[in-house]
Amino acid sequence: MDDGEIKVGLADGVPEEDFISLYKEAGWWSPEYDADTSFIEAVVAGSAAFAAAFSADGRMVGMGRAVSDGCSDAYIQDVVVARDFRGKGIGRRIERLLVESLLERGIDWIGLIAEPGSAEFHSKLGFAAMEGHAPMKLDLDAFRRQGGDPL
Repeated sequence: MDDGEIKVGLADGVPEEDFISLYKEAGWWSPEYDADTSFIEAVVAGSAAFAAAFSADGRMVGMGRAVSDGCSDAYIQDVVVARDFRGKGIGRRIERLLVESLLERGIDWIGLIAEPGSAEFHSKLGFAAMEGHAPMKLDLDAFRRQGGDPL
């Protein structure tokens, strides 16, 4: 897709500096990541689909990815657009491209966990709250206190 100014497409590699900048802007970057950023390449390569938006000057100004088992279920995550490019439909284009890519593979159970205040954005593409379900994340310290020993 191309609107003359912003190009959105699937990517198999991205500029590390732009990835870091977007993660920082979203509040997802932890200081310990600075010591070894090699995981960025694996995040992109290991995604079922990785979409990126580039401005005319080549800067990556938005991204999102889908993680999946490749045959039945998928989750969209890490959708972010640089603040100075928000409100231009870029995030919607990224999400739509990810959904279309998954549907082309026959993957039709597609979920995401929306950040507070973003439900309306996601609902415009057809996402709806899953009544009776609660998103959960592992608390590694609690896991360890219960005798868990991660590898």
